[in-house]
Amino acid sequence: MSENTVAASTARQGLQGRSPKRKRRCLTRPDAMADPIPDLVGRDFHAEAVDQRWCGDLTEVPTEEGKLYLATVLDLASRRLAGFALGEHHDSALAKAALCMAAAMRGGDVAGVIFHSDKGGEYVGDLFARACTALGVTQSMGRVGSALDNAPAESFNSTLEHELLSRRRLESKDQARRDVARFIDAYNHRRRHSSCEMLLPVAYEQVLVDRADPDHRARQDRVA
Repeated sequence: MSENTVAASTARQGLQGRSPKRKRRCLTRPDAMADPIPDLVGRDFHAEAVDQRWCGDLTEVPTEEGKLYLATVLDLASRRLAGFALGEHHDSALAKAALCMAAAMRGGDVAGVIFHSDKGGEYVGDLFARACTALGVTQSMGRVGSALDNAPAESFNSTLEHELLSRRRLESKDQARRDVARFIDAYNHRRRHSSCEMLLPVAYEQVLVDRADPDHRARQDRVA
């Protein structure tokens, strides 16, 4: 239909369009002194099983009390947010906290996981590198300034911005922590993904486990 028809209809209903916010500056601060870390993913964001490939990023969460930053860890097999951390500083400690949460949620043994990110200073620093080494996680990085090299993590940030941050005024940092945690819980348990055969992330993880071990479901049924 024409633009005028839409405008007339929205006027009758008292509706208004939501103007896009000014794009925030990029939070990625490359560390030119760091040793190069290869891109082991190459924009292939597929994984056959959980805990093979993770990706992560940091994004800004504005509140009336000041900014918070959110660090995430996303499992590329199920698109489940396996770990996250919220803090007042955009640094390696926050990125490490999200990684450690993901490892804890996966039972502690995540050796062999590839963790993919951008080349931000929080990921190339010694603190994060040591955490990866201790967990047996191998780092992978895309190019500086190329959002498509870390598309799933960027996609989650965009979803968070569109569905929560741009629609709700976060009056305090405590409110932001609660609302972001609820959003992530709903993302994992209520949001269907085309890359997961239109299943929920938590449900698709069980599908992947059953496919990898066809006898797994039968054993579970016998125990039940």
